[in-house]
Amino acid sequence: MKKNKLAGIITTSLFALSTFTACAQQEHQQNEQILMVSNTITSNTALLNNQDNTIPLLNLDKKNIASVNLGFNNQSVFDSLLSKYAKIGTFSAADYANSATLNDLEDDLKYFNTILITIPSAAANDSRNINFILSIAKSKQVIISLFGEGRALNVLDALNAPILWTEQNTPIAAAIIPQMIFGGIAVSQKLNHSFSPKYTLGTGYTTNVIRLKYTLPEDAKVNANNLSEIDHIATEAIKAHATPGIVVLVAKDGKVIFNKGYGNHTYENNNPDKLTDIFDVASLTKTTATTPTIMRLVEQQKLNLDTNIGAYIPKARTTPMNSIKIREVMLHQAGFIPYIAFHNNIQPGDYSRDSSALYNTKVADNYYIRKNYFKDVMWPKMLNSPIRTRGTYVYSDISMYVMKEIAERISGIPLDQYVQENFYKPLGMQTAGFLPRNRFPREQIIPTEQDNYFRKTLLQGYVHDQGAALSGGVSGHAGLFASANDIAIIYQMFLNKGSYGGQQYFTPQTVDMFTAKQSNVSRRGLGFDRWDPDLTKKYPSETASPQTYGHTGYTGTCVWVDPARGLVYIFLSNRVYPSVTDKLSTMKIRGRIQDVINKAIDKGI
Repeated sequence: MKKNKLAGIITTSLFALSTFTACAQQEHQQNEQILMVSNTITSNTALLNNQDNTIPLLNLDKKNIASVNLGFNNQSVFDSLLSKYAKIGTFSAADYANSATLNDLEDDLKYFNTILITIPSAAANDSRNINFILSIAKSKQVIISLFGEGRALNVLDALNAPILWTEQNTPIAAAIIPQMIFGGIAVSQKLNHSFSPKYTLGTGYTTNVIRLKYTLPEDAKVNANNLSEIDHIATEAIKAHATPGIVVLVAKDGKVIFNKGYGNHTYENNNPDKLTDIFDVASLTKTTATTPTIMRLVEQQKLNLDTNIGAYIPKARTTPMNSIKIREVMLHQAGFIPYIAFHNNIQPGDYSRDSSALYNTKVADNYYIRKNYFKDVMWPKMLNSPIRTRGTYVYSDISMYVMKEIAERISGIPLDQYVQENFYKPLGMQTAGFLPRNRFPREQIIPTEQDNYFRKTLLQGYVHDQGAALSGGVSGHAGLFASANDIAIIYQMFLNKGSYGGQQYFTPQTVDMFTAKQSNVSRRGLGFDRWDPDLTKKYPSETASPQTYGHTGYTGTCVWVDPARGLVYIFLSNRVYPSVTDKLSTMKIRGRIQDVINKAIDKGI
């Protein structure tokens, strides 16, 4: 292959690596060549001035990060990889070209405490750039990414901030360095030349991998060609109107090797599903918000799984719920009825199309429920609902309404706030959370249903589940919205036995206990759904290992962790648009894609 052709393939595939929107028919041989180039760059990149262990970055919830471009040509690739780990502000020296100094740029960075600066070696001799770096490093945490000739290090002798240096000034290098900053890729190389009195032969620091890496399938010993069937299955689902759009993510051994969007937000528009789009993940709320909260409270010995509900909820002490154990609730063996259709009992005086002091809970656009509706109507009805089949497995949303109330009573913190502070922000999850319309533009949120029977509006950014909506959008069983990348982060933490980003969120024993089979009458773990030993059900897929755990969501979502394969598989869709259809299930779309992934992993290179 000619050198210029290879360069084109590398650049194109690197763009796929950065954005994951390239054609699924990437050839295995091309990926092997790209991976070889990437590994060479990785093995020759040096980390300097890391005496304070600044890299990889820790404690993301305490950092306001800005990316500053001092003349680097591949900044868009660099920033796209940064944004997979944390929210970043972007700045370029080119926007301050009319000034003799970069003082205005420095002033514009006043609200950021961590500054990631990219600079090519050719720009290192510009005193304007160097003065800016030395000045801002006095008051901010600064990290320099230097691309090009090593002799440019000479002008940075006075700098004590970390420097990542690579000789390459290419798109691939631009995708690798951000991952080193966040610990998706480890650094091991020392300087093999002396470049200045400070940066001498043998100088350098090593780091460990602590977060997801974004790479090609071959990096995880998977042949990309063997994943191409995912494209066909996704296209089949969309053509059959099983769902307007889909996002699929595959992480193997801590490496994201596949992440693609298919279709559009709706059948009527040409707004393609993007990797940063936010989905209503429905019952994934149970294992992504409520169950982690319960896990934390159990670890802190604030909650005992074998204590009864009445010990934690005073109102339950005079109801049929009183004697039920928390463990029974988490296993869906409490005897609760599956569902209460609260929205069918709404009276004319219960809601208003305008907000007011009396109608202060927003359920959707132009729909407000009266104050304390959950407390006065919904909660008493749940507390006094009949207990019919205690000890047998009956999947019930009431279980996680109950667990939310218990968690909030013990912690003293609303569930949405608790998961943000304890999990999502420190993990680097940028979109995950409840009530997304309060934080994101409507266009970034995937529409769910055209609700013609309850709220009489298009649901976009308001939870699809009616009971969660009437609860104000925050519930234990539904209400969570997230992108695929965010879901991948927290489930990689579970796969890592509670560790991610240099922080231990749970002990391995806690993760094992909740995710393992814990029921004598069903396949369930504590909160988590699991592989079904009845092989005729092929659940969650025909080839899933017995270790597999995760959950599905009514809106057309699933996440499955398969420890036997080191796999995190995420499928997000809006199959309830414009109205509910069962085609996604009857066509077995989610399970078939999972089987393609499993077979590709098992087959290897």
